[in-house]
Amino acid sequence: MMDLKERDLEKELQFQASRSGGAGGQNVNKVATKVELKFDVQNSERLSDEEKALVQEKLASRINSDGFLQVVCQTERSQLRNKELCLERFYELLRQALTKQKKRKATKPSSASVRRRLENKKKQAEKKASRGYRGSF
Repeated sequence: MMDLKERDLEKELQFQASRSGGAGGQNVNKVATKVELKFDVQNSERLSDEEKALVQEKLASRINSDGFLQVVCQTERSQLRNKELCLERFYELLRQALTKQKKRKATKPSSASVRRRLENKKKQAEKKASRGYRGSF
């Protein structure tokens, strides 16, 4: 995460503030506290082509038709705090998108776990079988 912050991505970010809904009383009606962060993934000079492709693929649901990655924050009552939260979320999203997942190693279940599973299935079957009414008609 420090690697991303050291790249100085903040120069490529666009912030837009507007009035938000929710709690805040009269403050909500007067002050623009909602912050929207936009980041143009394709035209970024600070990300490599490989990183851009990863971000495009993994964060496709957050990228709009114009190619901007959007993060919106309106939970706090101050614009400054919402901006800080947007930045934290943005860096966290990028970090998650750029970390490579470990490949899963296929393993067999242990014989004890198989035995426990079958015993539990048998107990459950007996419990359900005992619920029925077996009278003679």
